[in-house]
Amino acid sequence: MKFSEFKYVRPNIEEIETEFKALLKEFNEAENADLQNEIIRKINKIRSKVETAFALANVRYTINTSDKFYDKENNYIDEVSPRYSSLVNEFYRALISSRFKDELIKTWGQHLFNTAEVSLKSFDDKIIEELVEENKLSSRYTKLIASAKVKFRGKTMNLSQVGKFMRDSNRRTRSAASKAYYMFFAENLETLDKIYDEMVHVRDRMAKKLGYKNYVELGYYRLGRVDYNAEMVANYRKQIKNDLVPLTQELFKRQVKRIGIKKPHFYDYNLEFTSGNPTPKGDKDWMIENAKKMYDELSSETSTFFRFMCDTELLDLETKPNKASGGYCTHFSEYKAPFIFANFNGTSHDVEVLTHEVGHAFQVYSAQGYEVPEYSFPTLEACEIHSMSMEFFTWPWMHLFFKEDVDKFKYAHLTGALKFIPYGASVDEFQHYVYENPNITPEERRKKWREIEKTYQPHLSSYNNEFLENGGFWMRQGHIFGSPFYYIDYTLAQVLAFEFFNEMNEDMEKAWNKYVKLCKLGGSMSFTNLLKESDLPLPFEDGTIKKIVEPIAKYLETIDDSKL
Repeated sequence: MKFSEFKYVRPNIEEIETEFKALLKEFNEAENADLQNEIIRKINKIRSKVETAFALANVRYTINTSDKFYDKENNYIDEVSPRYSSLVNEFYRALISSRFKDELIKTWGQHLFNTAEVSLKSFDDKIIEELVEENKLSSRYTKLIASAKVKFRGKTMNLSQVGKFMRDSNRRTRSAASKAYYMFFAENLETLDKIYDEMVHVRDRMAKKLGYKNYVELGYYRLGRVDYNAEMVANYRKQIKNDLVPLTQELFKRQVKRIGIKKPHFYDYNLEFTSGNPTPKGDKDWMIENAKKMYDELSSETSTFFRFMCDTELLDLETKPNKASGGYCTHFSEYKAPFIFANFNGTSHDVEVLTHEVGHAFQVYSAQGYEVPEYSFPTLEACEIHSMSMEFFTWPWMHLFFKEDVDKFKYAHLTGALKFIPYGASVDEFQHYVYENPNITPEERRKKWREIEKTYQPHLSSYNNEFLENGGFWMRQGHIFGSPFYYIDYTLAQVLAFEFFNEMNEDMEKAWNKYVKLCKLGGSMSFTNLLKESDLPLPFEDGTIKKIVEPIAKYLETIDDSKL
């Protein structure tokens, strides 16, 4: 079946509740572990069906947010998904209190029970009203960003299309495109402030109802973080400030020297080379054909997987009017099929997104043997290891996409990954401050963002843009609105992807086999246990960032970037 043939049927929440509760009653009354295992399998089938429907509706809505049918279905799911979460939590409660728990663990693994315990700490029926409200606010943000109609060069564009010109080699074009891009956010500042303010307060109410001091601890539990906390993340951010920010500032200095601008403005940092940033030398279909060749040659596993993705039409890559912004990978468990969503705009980011999201999709495709829905994907920081490492594993084939610009691409990709980490840490520190101080005003929030931004990115000490100078940059980061505390996951994973980068330069085959093993483990273990099982370092430990980044810094010193 192709994606267009995947059938969406609205999940009837009343019928699901009736069936689910009947099975839970049977489970609680079962006289042995074998009966309980049989019921768990029936519950897993219901969950697979419901979650596939939810994913289908979300994908088709984000492909076209003006589609009236899927807009209606998305609203319905916003309403009923908290009721569904309540059912899953009843299942978790039954699992943990089972008389045959030890025997069940032998069948399903310890991590399912750890996940259940964390979920029970983050959900209760008394916060359903807030969860519905949170869903609606998140959809409002998605729709607002997707609705952007930016006038530029006599054309009406969405944000992704304008973004291409923000990287242009002509400084006037970069300046004008950036002005047009951020004008949309400035014009919608009041609405964005209001949406986020309501989100912060609704999440704070959830936390207070569940007995937490603020949303921080609850936010960690909602992300399934069972083995690290905010204090460990704060120490990790400290490493970034001490051991990485000095290096990234040197890289920014090399960049402005390379592009020959003595007094750079913020939009100049989007340009890597005076001859222009590296771009793929063909359109979307051309890139797909080259990706087939790349994945055929990388391994037999990736060859089978990527051709399945293409043949089943599981990639929606082109930017279109009313399409939601960004990129993601999701999974339709009933069809054993991942799905990749992106917004190609003719920049090098297209290739990075293609390899990044393919990393996610390859992981979930590799972990299809698990019956437990929780084991399809690991927690988010582990998920991002698969995606970011895939970006590096595909380096030997980047000449297919960039031809004579391949060296420029590799240099920009590697330095860009390093420069990203302090930004990711600033997003995380900002969110901790916001949820620890939920009653500050929108103006105070934006002021705090600007203060944190200067700490991690000193090169942005001033903007030639009123909206950004007043601390508005974070508003373009959808994760801050829709997935609080998620963003640090990208940085954790990037550090571990650098570890794979170092290892692949020593022994490509050994590094690849280690990566495949990690993918096949799926979500069957917690983040730190996955790292231990895969012989990967723990980023929270002092000295980890310094140790991993040092060989990369030495590698970059061997490159004369002025000649690129």
